[in-house]
Amino acid sequence: MTPSGSDVRLLTDPFDPAHELGAFTRVHPEAGGVVSFLGQVRAGDEVEALELQHYEPLTLPAMKDLAERVRKRWELEGLLVIHRSGVMEPGDPIVLVAAAARHRRDAFAAADYAMDHLKSESWFWKREKADGEWRWIEPRAQDFEDIARWG
Repeated sequence: MTPSGSDVRLLTDPFDPAHELGAFTRVHPEAGGVVSFLGQVRAGDEVEALELQHYEPLTLPAMKDLAERVRKRWELEGLLVIHRSGVMEPGDPIVLVAAAARHRRDAFAAADYAMDHLKSESWFWKREKADGEWRWIEPRAQDFEDIARWG
């Protein structure tokens, strides 16, 4: 990743959020603020695993398009978007979004927008395993409300 660019990745292997965020921050010393969001597989509710499937030809290009829209909307020094697919267990990281900006408000807004759109424009199909059975998870009404607030 170049210091002024976006780093957008779709992974099947686990990633270390602390390592990724540290590396991202080091590449952007001119940023006055770095805001991040880490989504992970929730423990509880008898969830044994979570699986994210996606349509390969669409997912990464759409994620890159989202990053470009974010970069056009806010003045950022850098943007990091990492998303997992495949089977994950409780506590495993799913998604990491980080925005580096000279001023905190741009970083907060950019990370929030990116996360809302990643979740709501969902190029992923999600199912969870509980009590040995898999079930598909449908989007929540809140997901659509979250994206609608951006106009």
